[in-house]
Parts: sequence; structure tokens; C-alpha cells
Amino acid sequence: MGEMGTKLNEVEWATGLRSVLDRVRRGARPRRPPAGLVEFGPWPTIPGSCLSMQTLLRRPMLAVADSAPVEGLIRRSGFSRGLVRRFVAGETLDEALAAVRGIAGQGMTVTLDQLGENVASAEAARAAVGSYVRILERMAGDGLEPNISVKLTMLGLDLGDDLAAENAVPILEAARRVGGFVRVDMEGSAYTGRTLAIVEALHDRFPDEVGTVIQSYLRRSADDVERLIGRGMRLRLVKGAYAEPADVAFQGKVEVDAAYARLMVRLLDAGRYPAIATHDPALLEAARLHVRREVIPFDRFEFQMLYGVRRDAQVALTREGYRMRVYVPYGTEWYPYFTRRIAERPANALFVLRQLVGG
Repeated sequence: MGEMGTKLNEVEWATGLRSVLDRVRRGARPRRPPAGLVEFGPWPTIPGSCLSMQTLLRRPMLAVADSAPVEGLIRRSGFSRGLVRRFVAGETLDEALAAVRGIAGQGMTVTLDQLGENVASAEAARAAVGSYVRILERMAGDGLEPNISVKLTMLGLDLGDDLAAENAVPILEAARRVGGFVRVDMEGSAYTGRTLAIVEALHDRFPDEVGTVIQSYLRRSADDVERLIGRGMRLRLVKGAYAEPADVAFQGKVEVDAAYARLMVRLLDAGRYPAIATHDPALLEAARLHVRREVIPFDRFEFQMLYGVRRDAQVALTREGYRMRVYVPYGTEWYPYFTRRIAERPANALFVLRQLVGG
């Protein structure tokens, strides 16, 4: 049995959670952190009504980043290469495993992701299968927990659902052999239904080896969560990083955060070892408040954060006794991942552009 927090009484819990959710609604910092909880700043200081600018700017930022001249400029820039290393743990498996060992030495676990997506041939998809199998075997051989994240478009989803499903099987068989786990990442909304159908079919055969990701900004996600809880699938909850239309996804930060909070509570209450993947201070505090109120053992769930993002919070949560898993990407195909990380915060993108133009 994992460690538990001290149970909060109803008044303490209601007061603390109201404070956290008030910040989510208004985009403002509560006057003080809820009693007994460490504050995970920095908190946003701009008005809540302005927070939707992140959503408004994400689409044009990603469109600009998708142009070949911009990609070439960023790839050639010495400044960009240094920034990429903050978010990407190298281009080779050896470089990534060196980073993984450092993280493991701090008492955290990892999920390793070889970057890439949208392969154009069956041969490239088969090559990705072999690579993922080798990663699992190498992690196990090095005494690391074998845990990887996989995109179905790397396994040939654009060439056909059957091909992607068939290619996933050898990876899951390898995971079963080494006692590992494979998280099927979620991509843009055009792939969501197909991805979930494939993963659910795979889960029938590999219930302990495969799980997937739910994006809170998608309007469909509440229904998906209920269905997948019912079948006992392990889920990672994220906000979502792709530019999506309003009829498919919530557009404002307040809506996305509220949806995340609702799904997070549901997964903590009823999910099978859910992964609460967020860097948001208010949502982290809301999760910890709920865990304390319901006396949820710490071994029933884990927090997840991205490599290079909020390292202070990763260490602080680990020291408190929570389980922390770091999503560690690596590989030569880092550009799409890097641009999504930059587009999540408009200030980051403007900073990069100023450096490129000035350099």
C-alpha cells in the first residue's frame, strides 16, 4: 500500500478547492495556498480574459513553424539547437538513456519516446516497430523500467488501420516479455476515433501492457473516459497541444482547465493507475487536495511531466512521496514536437523569433 495524505475535513477541503478553482476561473492567483500544501509557482498574472490568447495564437504559430524556410532557419540556428536540448534528450538512444539514468537517480521514472510521426511507407513503419522493440529490451537490460510512448502514425496509421494495429502487436509482445508498458499517444483529432478503436482492440489482448491518452480539450473526452474506465484501461490525462476547431475542442483556457479538473477527479476516483500529466500549478494543487480528501494511496496514480519543463515541481512532488514519471523524447525528428512545446506559450515563440532574427 502506498503512502497516503492526512485526510482533510470537509471545511478545509471545500475552502482549499474553492481557492484553487477560483484561480482557474479567473486566471488569478489565490491569496494563499490551501492549508498544508506547497505552492508550485510561478502563477500567471495576466487577467483570465486574456488567457485565451494562447489558443488564438497557437494556430498561426504552428502554421508559420510548418513552413520549410522557418524549419530550415530553426534547424540551422545554434541558438535553437541549445533550446531544443532543453526539451529533447538527444538524437540517439544512448544520449536518451544517459538522461533517463539521471532522472532515475532522483527517484523518478520515465516514459521514453522516439520522436517521429506520419511515416509514408510500410517499410518505414516496420523499421519503427524494430526500433521500439529494441528500446524496450535495452531499457530492461539496463535495469530501467521499460516504458515507452508510441504514435500510431509511426506504425503506418496513414497507410491503414489494419497495418498500424498489426505493427503494434510485436511491440506489445516485447513489452509483455520484459514486464514493460506501451502508451499509445494521441495525435490530432482526425486520428482520435481511429486511435481509440485500435487501442481498445489491442487492450483486449494486452490489458496490462497498453494504455492511451485523453486530451481534456476535446469535447468527446468525457464519454471516452467513462468507456475506458469501464474496460480498465490505463489513461494519461493531458490538456492537448494541437490546433483544433471550436466544434471539436474547447477554445478558452478556463474551459479546458475546467474539463481537465473534472476528468482528473473522475480518474483519481475510478481509473486504473491514471497518469495526471500537467504542469499547471492550480491543477496540481487541485489533484493533491482531492487525494488528501479521499485518502487516495499514492501508489494508485502518478503525476507526469515533460522533460525539461517544471523540473522544480518534478523534484518537489517526488520529495513529497508522489510518483513522478518524466516524458523523455529523443531522436532526429524533433522539429514537430519542439514547435508544439514552443506554441504552448506565446512568449516562448516570440523569444525564439527575436533570437533568430537578431542572430
